[in-house]
Order: sequence, then C-alpha cells, then structure tokens
Amino acid sequence: MGAKIQVIFYSTYGHVWKLAEAVAEGARAAGAEVQVLQVAETLPDDVLAKMHATDAKKAFAHVPLADPRRLQEADAIVIGAPTRFGAFPAQMRAFLDNTAGQWVSGALIGKVGSAFTSTASQHGGQETTLLAASTFFFHMGMAVVGVPYSAPELTYLEAISGGSPYGATTIAGPKGERQPTENELAVARAQGRHVATIAAKLAAK
Repeated sequence: MGAKIQVIFYSTYGHVWKLAEAVAEGARAAGAEVQVLQVAETLPDDVLAKMHATDAKKAFAHVPLADPRRLQEADAIVIGAPTRFGAFPAQMRAFLDNTAGQWVSGALIGKVGSAFTSTASQHGGQETTLLAASTFFFHMGMAVVGVPYSAPELTYLEAISGGSPYGATTIAGPKGERQPTENELAVARAQGRHVATIAAKLAAK
C-alpha cells in the first residue's frame, strides 16, 4: 500500500500551486495517495486586487483548505509557499502555528516532511526559505527529505532554473511573469516520488 501524502501550499500568483501539482504528480506515480490542499488567505480582497492577484488565485480556488488538525492522517507532509525575505510568508506561518496540539501529542513524530518554494529572483532566498522550513519538521520529530542528485534536473545548466537538494523551487520574476519551467517541474515531480518512496518505507515498519 502506498503512503498517504498531504501537499499543502500557499500561492499568490499560481507559481507555487503549479509546483504543488507537480509534487503530487510525482508522488502518485510512486503509488502514493495524495491530497493537494491550500492554506487560508489572510490578505483582504482589496489588497489582493491591488496586487493584481485576484484572477490568478481563481485558478486554484477549487483546491480545499488544509486542516492542521488532520496532519497526523498523512505519512508525509510536503509544504510549499513563496519566500518572504528568506522565509515562508505569514499565511503559511499562521497555518504551522496552529499545530501546537500535534507537537504536544507527538502526533507527527516519525513522519516525513519536505518543502518547496518560489522567489522573484534567481538568488532571492530559495535555500534559506527551505532550510528555515525544515526547523518545523525538526521540532515535530519528522524525517526531513529533499531531492537527491539522482534527479538529473538539479545539474541542468543550459538555462536558468530553480531546484535544489533542499527542495523544488521556481523563479517567478519580479512581476510574476515567469512560469515554472519543465526542468523545475521535473525537480518537483522527483521530490514527490522521493518523498512517497521514503514515506512508504517508514510506514511499512
């Protein structure tokens, strides 16, 4: 039986959502049962309109909201959000801050944790964001999983590309004009496959 995986994301313009779908695709290809979920938006509608994010968010409005009380139902949790000054934004932080019950009970100990992100620029804090996200997994007693270098897309040099051993990434551009490339999506699929494989092994023990 495959692992149960929750892929939980926050996205403003859809870039992270597309990575989330690619992670889920890779996990399903490895036999996992996957839920793609999003965290609640905290910005008011008028602010989103001024950010020109309203139409972009309609594309994934159908994705159900994640419930922090149901994280323990999964064998692996993969979280993704854009970077804000080298760490996850307030929306994802608010979701993670609602998991004190799991920390107290130890409900997530031994499960797999993994993360992915996006930045506006090539060196906009992708690795610091993913490393900062890993502290949540450590505090929960989870096994942190990234992307192994068996994924050839990590060493692709023919064009600018996101992707790191810490997790899948994409470069959105300063105005959100750049969409995830096939190479970046391939890294996300590799991450999903790897997470599903490790989670299945741990769940079987």
